[in-house]
Amino acid sequence: MCGIVGYIGNEQAAPILMEELARLEYRGYDSAGIAVLSEEGICLTKTRGKLQALRNKLAAGMPKGYSGIGHTRWATHGAPSDVNAHPHLDQKGQVAVVHNGIIENYQALRKELQAKGCVFQSQTDTEVVPQLLAQFLQAGEALLPALLKTLDRLRGAYALGILVQEAPDCLIAARKGSPLVVGVADTGNYIASDIPAVLPYTRRVYLLDEGEIALVYGDHVEIYSEWGERVDKKIYEVTWSVDAAERGGYDHFMLKEIFEQPKAIRDTLQPRIRQGRIRLEEAGLTEEYLAGVQRVVLIACGTASHACMVGRVAIEQLARVPVEWDVASEFRYRNPILYPEDLLIVVSQSGETADTLAALRLAREKGCKVLAITNVVGSTIAREADRVLYTWAGPEIAVASTKAYLTQLLCLYLVAIEMAYVKGKLSDETYARYIQELETLPDKAQTVLTSTEPEHALAKRFCHCRDIFFIGRGLDYAAAMEASLKLKEISYIHSEAMASGELKHGTIALIEEGVPVVALSTQGQVAEKLHSNIREVKARGAVVICIAYGDSSLEDGIADHLLYIPRTDDLFAPLLSVIPAQLFAYYCAIERGYDPDKPRNLAKSVTVE
Repeated sequence: MCGIVGYIGNEQAAPILMEELARLEYRGYDSAGIAVLSEEGICLTKTRGKLQALRNKLAAGMPKGYSGIGHTRWATHGAPSDVNAHPHLDQKGQVAVVHNGIIENYQALRKELQAKGCVFQSQTDTEVVPQLLAQFLQAGEALLPALLKTLDRLRGAYALGILVQEAPDCLIAARKGSPLVVGVADTGNYIASDIPAVLPYTRRVYLLDEGEIALVYGDHVEIYSEWGERVDKKIYEVTWSVDAAERGGYDHFMLKEIFEQPKAIRDTLQPRIRQGRIRLEEAGLTEEYLAGVQRVVLIACGTASHACMVGRVAIEQLARVPVEWDVASEFRYRNPILYPEDLLIVVSQSGETADTLAALRLAREKGCKVLAITNVVGSTIAREADRVLYTWAGPEIAVASTKAYLTQLLCLYLVAIEMAYVKGKLSDETYARYIQELETLPDKAQTVLTSTEPEHALAKRFCHCRDIFFIGRGLDYAAAMEASLKLKEISYIHSEAMASGELKHGTIALIEEGVPVVALSTQGQVAEKLHSNIREVKARGAVVICIAYGDSSLEDGIADHLLYIPRTDDLFAPLLSVIPAQLFAYYCAIERGYDPDKPRNLAKSVTVE
């Protein structure tokens, strides 16, 4: 979840490291630091706080040197502090390390090293890495063998950037369970947790695979397997522009990405709908394969799991195939029942989510075919899955997912509709109607974004509430879950989403005078029942905000405030109803004085379990 960067070449490293870190701050921002290899040795500067605090500390002058590493932290072991900030050094200051992941056996290694006289400065798991590597180097091991022995002792997940004073011409990168790329350019080479960090300098990157090690020199890169064998690896050419990872005049990335949703919907749909048919052969989802699927298992975390809630309903309702849905962090610990003929679908924006990746690996061990739905080309999940549907949402920088969520929904809808059609569950007429409606969604999403004043006005009124509740039935309940998550993660207002029929089983005890309740009302089949639930909360003093179709037949006076979306098929309503909720959450954060791009305690890519 942390961001790591590095540079080696013929330019001053420190300014490049700071620029790289600025593009990765979404991965963690409770502390930051850089280490530069200068003529005097490794020069370390780090501090608690956001990247600006590090800039302030370096304002008097940056360290000089042509190689270095940097880090922006999301704390796991040890509270945010100057001491716990990365990079970490061995006790002699000759090895510097930045780390993303968790070293699970660090306590045992720490005790072993302390028994040998090593003195530790921090509470982190990371500090065992430079201490251990230094021990092997001081025993006379060459750089690569010492590194291999060090990594062999580590249990857990890591992406590592390492500087060694005695190897000034080399920058080390290694990965296991956490993402890492190596950028290649004429003026030097780079390492980073994510591609946006290196885009200002190069579009040519190596995507390190599980267990791989890179020895990065100023003019070339050597890649090795975890057993020390040389690996011949192809360079990946990044096709999207650096502008896609910039704010482009918007105040925040989150607002920019909300407004990019119509384009993201269009970009996800257009390659897959041709001549009146949904085409998923790119992912190996042929008509023959989909027709034979007898059971689907959907696995994801957080926002992606809410997309899977919708996907479950869509697949079961249309294709009449049983669907199991679970959160990835629980899935593999309950000894799930899996069959080789199951289609397991994992959904992850980053393609690096640790729990989702673990679920994927478990499924493959049991012989299941795995389809990945992800936004990041070349991500670990994309590489390890049997089939991949890319969402084509473009770079999503804000921690709170918006456009990636909508495009995940679209991919699941496409699978559901095509599976239903090839199984003979949809008529030609209904199939054509669904495709026609899908093609209208970009314009309908744009209509929702025509004016943001209603959402902003409501945010001003309710942003200081202690609690806000979201309710809905059917697909509206799934959309309510995502709407609630968006609000709580960036505004820090306590928010809870309920299937509205469950209110009376406990949660209605929390409804009192003036409490806001956001009701999603797009599902005609259960509209009357939802309206009864709204009446129940209004009878207890709730203020009701309703998200509904503009031509909806809402009962008179049932809502105190209305947010309208264009009419669509009820099946696709979650694609549109979530947009006003995203805007409401965004403006609540702004009105409360918080940065929606960098919510506290969260990070974009969750690479720890």
